[in-house]
Amino acid sequence: MNIVIIGGVAAGAKAAAKVKRLLPDASVKIYTRDTHVSYSSCGLPYYIQGNFTDYTALLVRSVEEFAQAGIDVYLNSNVEKILPIQRDILVANSYNAELVPYDKLIIATGASPVIPEIKGIKYFDNVYTVRTIEDGINIRNQMLKSKNAIIIGGGYIGIEILEAFSKNGLNTHLFEKNSHIMPSLDSDISLSIQKRLDKVENKNFTIHTNEFVTEIIGENGKANKIFTSNNLEYDCDIVVICAGVKPNAELAYDAGIEIGETGAIKVNKLMRTSYENIFACGDCAEKTHIVSGQKVWVPLGSTANKEGRCAAMNAAGIYCEFEGVLGSMVTRCLNTTIAMTGLTEQAAHKVGFNPVSVIVNKFDKVAYMPDADEITLKVIADKVTGLLLGAQAVGSVGADKRVNTITSALLGHLTVEQFSSNDITYSPPYSPTIDPLLNAMQILCNKTSRSC
Repeated sequence: MNIVIIGGVAAGAKAAAKVKRLLPDASVKIYTRDTHVSYSSCGLPYYIQGNFTDYTALLVRSVEEFAQAGIDVYLNSNVEKILPIQRDILVANSYNAELVPYDKLIIATGASPVIPEIKGIKYFDNVYTVRTIEDGINIRNQMLKSKNAIIIGGGYIGIEILEAFSKNGLNTHLFEKNSHIMPSLDSDISLSIQKRLDKVENKNFTIHTNEFVTEIIGENGKANKIFTSNNLEYDCDIVVICAGVKPNAELAYDAGIEIGETGAIKVNKLMRTSYENIFACGDCAEKTHIVSGQKVWVPLGSTANKEGRCAAMNAAGIYCEFEGVLGSMVTRCLNTTIAMTGLTEQAAHKVGFNPVSVIVNKFDKVAYMPDADEITLKVIADKVTGLLLGAQAVGSVGADKRVNTITSALLGHLTVEQFSSNDITYSPPYSPTIDPLLNAMQILCNKTSRSC
C-alpha cells in the first residue's frame, strides 16, 4: 500500500510514524515544502527569547531517523495538485516535477500567517512572521542587534514575542486593533492580563489597543519606522507580524475536496474528507467544538498530534474517532500565565446558551507562603441547566492547573452542582484551604436555576 502525507510538522509527522507502525510493509512518504520536518513551532518564541540557543532542540525527529523507520521524507517539495480520480499528486521541487501515486492520502498542510494590508509590509528584510525554523533563526539574529521593536497583533504569538523582546532589553511597542489583547478571551479577563503586565518591573514595552499599523517605511531594504491609525510614528529595527493564521486549504479546494464553513477542510470523526481515501488533520482541518457542537477552527499543536494519530489509524483500516476540541490553551507573558478552555461568555451567547459567570480573585496557595501569587479565575455555566461551559484563568503558574481541571469537567458534561463536590487537593504550598475553583462554583451555584 502507498500512503502519502502532505506536510511534515505536527500532524503529518505523527501520522507518518503511526501509520508505519501499524502497516510496517506499507510505503510511507512525506512531502513538505519546508526545509525541516517534525519540529515544534510552538517553541519558536522561547528559542527567540534565548531559553535555549541551539535551534535543533526544536527538532523532534530528523529525516535520517524517519528513513531508519522506513519513512521517506522529501523536503523543499511543493505539492502543486491533488488528482483524486487518478489517485496521484503532482510534486515539484527545484529540479523536476513528478506524479506520485497513492492508495491513501493524508493532508496535513497546516496554516499560514495572515499578512495584514499595511503599506510597505512586503518590502523589508527585517519584517517577519513566526512559523518556520528559519523564521525563528532570522528573528533571533535580528533581535540581538536591535533596540526598537514593533509587534503587530496581541494574540498568543504576539504576547510570547513580547516576552522574548522584553527579556532581551528591546524597547517594544505591541499593536492590537481590537479593544483588548488576547481577543479570543473575554474582555474582562484580557483586562486582568494587561493590569498584571503593567506591574512588570523595569517595563520596557507599551501595549496599544484600538490601534493598528498603517504603513512601514525604511531604506536599503530595512524598515526603520512605522505609522499608526492614531497618526503616530515609531522607530523600529525589527517588525514581527503576529496577526493570526489561516488554514492552508487551497490545495484541497482545487482538488474538489469539500471545504467546511470555517474555511478549513471538512472532515468527519474519522478525519476523512469528502473522498473516501483522503484524510485531513491538523491546522488545515475543521474541528467540532465539544461543548457547542458547532464547527470551529482551532489551530493548536496538541490537537494536531491527536488528529494525526487518528487519521493514520483510519488510513490503516483501524477504526478511530476524534470527538472534537475544547479549544484548551495556555501561554505565558512575563509574570503572567494565561489559560482557557471551552466557551467564553461571549461565545456561549452566540451559540444559544444563556450563560452566567463568576470571576474570583484569590491567591494560588495559602497567603503566608512566600511565593503566593494571585489568580483571576472566570467560570461560565448555563443559567437554566447549570451545565459548565468554560473557564479562563490569569495569574500565577497555578492558573493552568485550574483550567485543566475544568477541561475534564467539560468532557464529562458536568454541571456546577456536580463539580461543587469535587475533592480537590489541598496543601499550603499548592492551594488555599478552599481552592479558587470551589469558590467559583459556590458563587456560580447561586446564579443558576439549580441549587447546590
